Amino acid sequence: MDLNLKGKRVLVTGGSKGIGKACAQVFAEEGASVMIASRDGAALEAAAGDIKSKTGAEVKWKAADLSKQGVAEDLAKWAGDLDVLVNNAGAIPGGDLLKVDETTWRSSWDLKVFGYINLTRAVYAQMKAKKRGVIVNVLGNAGEKLNAAYIAGSTANAGLMAFTRALGGASHADGIRVVGVSPGPVETDRLLKLYKQMAEVKLGDADRYRELYAGMAFDRPATSEEIAWTVAFTASDRSSYTTGIYITIDGGLAARS
Repeated sequence: MDLNLKGKRVLVTGGSKGIGKACAQVFAEEGASVMIASRDGAALEAAAGDIKSKTGAEVKWKAADLSKQGVAEDLAKWAGDLDVLVNNAGAIPGGDLLKVDETTWRSSWDLKVFGYINLTRAVYAQMKAKKRGVIVNVLGNAGEKLNAAYIAGSTANAGLMAFTRALGGASHADGIRVVGVSPGPVETDRLLKLYKQMAEVKLGDADRYRELYAGMAFDRPATSEEIAWTVAFTASDRSSYTTGIYITIDGGLAARS
């Protein structure tokens, strides 16, 4: 399916690895003009080079810590006139209420929650002026499958789900669509590290980590590409009547709970 994304200007945050990098590559494959941002300049440069080697597309990059005040506005100015923003930057540590202290809670929310909100605000103003644009928020099914052992992440994702629905329910008046894509377990470097650690403890062999996938849908987590293709589709004109919703991709995990 031709998604009609050729020539579209796209910014992906958290674009140096995992879901963000996969999104950037899919948009590049579709002929979009892609920009990526994250906190790690070296990782961004490597990701841009890898995407170019696979697609032939030049990917612009900028190191930006969206947890810092004013950075979202600077990044929006650097990116310029965008057609699509993909909010993806953020990593919230696990832990229950007594383990996650205020400093950790605030710093992780500054990146993911306020990073999404502040960059959306800056880009929304640009899009409203031209009466068109799409904002895709990459969320997390912990906002539906609430988990007290991941309380900061569950609360953050639930809040961003509400943010996506509230803004997307009204944004059509400005010619803008706001949608969310909410993954469950995805086989990123972060998840692999976690499962290898678990396999070492439970099975005595880190290389047997795939045995711990039992019980997941199809006995595996999602791939980053499976998330990225949904992001690209919802951002495209093929999904032009979609706004104010989020799509959960977790193999039915939240539904089973």
